[in-house]
Amino acid sequence: MKIKVGVNGYGTIGKRVAWAVMKQPDMELVGVVKRKPNWEVLSAVKKGIPVYTLEESVRDFERRGIDIEGTLDELLSKVDVIVDSTPGGVGKTYKEVYRKAEVKAIFQGGEKSDIAEVSFNSFVNYREALRKQFVRVVSCNTTGLVRIIHSLSEAGTIRKIRGVIVRRGADPKEIKKGPIDALILNPAKPPSHHTIDVKKVMGELDIITYAVVAPTTLAHLHYLLVEFKEPKNREEILKHISNNSRVVIVNGDLLKSTVEVRELAKDMGRPNGDVYENVIWEDSIWVNNKEVMLAYAVHQEAIVVPENIDAIRAVTGVIEDPQESIKITNNTLGIKGWI
Repeated sequence: MKIKVGVNGYGTIGKRVAWAVMKQPDMELVGVVKRKPNWEVLSAVKKGIPVYTLEESVRDFERRGIDIEGTLDELLSKVDVIVDSTPGGVGKTYKEVYRKAEVKAIFQGGEKSDIAEVSFNSFVNYREALRKQFVRVVSCNTTGLVRIIHSLSEAGTIRKIRGVIVRRGADPKEIKKGPIDALILNPAKPPSHHTIDVKKVMGELDIITYAVVAPTTLAHLHYLLVEFKEPKNREEILKHISNNSRVVIVNGDLLKSTVEVRELAKDMGRPNGDVYENVIWEDSIWVNNKEVMLAYAVHQEAIVVPENIDAIRAVTGVIEDPQESIKITNNTLGIKGWI
C-alpha cells in the first residue's frame, strides 16, 4: 500500500516536493494546500493535482473559478504524512492541527528545531527519525553543509570546521526581496544559524560559519575549511566526496559560475533547472597536510527535496534502511550522473 502524502504550502519547496512525491513508486500525492488563489495554484490545477485550502479561503477560490477538493482538515483525514512547506515560522501554527489529526508531519528548515523530534538528514540520522511524528528537514545551506561534512568525516577525524556562506538574496520569484546592490552580513556577529543547525543533526563539532547575503537569485556558494587530526592527501579527499551520491564534482574550466550550473541543469532536462546535489568545483579542492579547503554551490530551491522524500519514508517506517530509501529517491529524481 502506498504512503498517502499531502503538501501544505505550494510555493518554492512545496511544488517541488509534490512533484517528487508523484515520482515515487511507494507514494501517492493526495493533494496540496494553497491559502491564496494566486498564480502558483495554476500549475497544480493544470497538472490535475487536487487543491485544498483553509476554511476561510474557500470563497476566494470560488470567486476566481478555481475548483477545490476541500479544506485542510479534509486533506488531513486522508493522508498518512503531511509535508509542511509553508513560509518560515508559519509551520508552528499548524503543529497542533497535525497532532490532533494524528498524522505525521515533515517541517522545513525555516522552523526552529524545537518544532520536531529530529532535525533530519538522510545520510546522518535517518534511523533516528524512524516512526517519529514530527521531523524537520534542515535548511538548504545546512543540508549542503551536513552532506559535505559527513563525507569528509569518513576520511578521518575532523578537528575543526570554518565556513563562509554566500547566500542568495532571494529566490527568482521573490520580487519584493533584495538586496539589489549590497552585500549584507547575516549576521554581523558569528556564528550564523547554520552552525547551530549542523550540530542539531551531527552532534557537537568545532564549527563556525559566517554568512553574507549577495544580490543573486540562483544559488548559494560555500567556502569550507576543514582541519583533520591527521594528514590527508587530495586523492583520498576526492574519493570520499565522490562516494556521496548527492554530490557532483565539476570542472572549473567548463563551469565557472552558478548560472552555468543552473543552465546546464535546464539543458539536461531537470525540471525548473533544479540541482539536488552539492556541486563542488574540483579545482577548489585544496589539501595541505591536515587542512582541506573547497568550494561548492547549493541550489536553495531544490537541494532539500530528496531529503523530504526520504523523511516521508522514515516517519512511516516503510523503509528502515537509509541507503535503500536514498537509492529509490535518487533513481526517481535522476540524481547523479547528469553532469
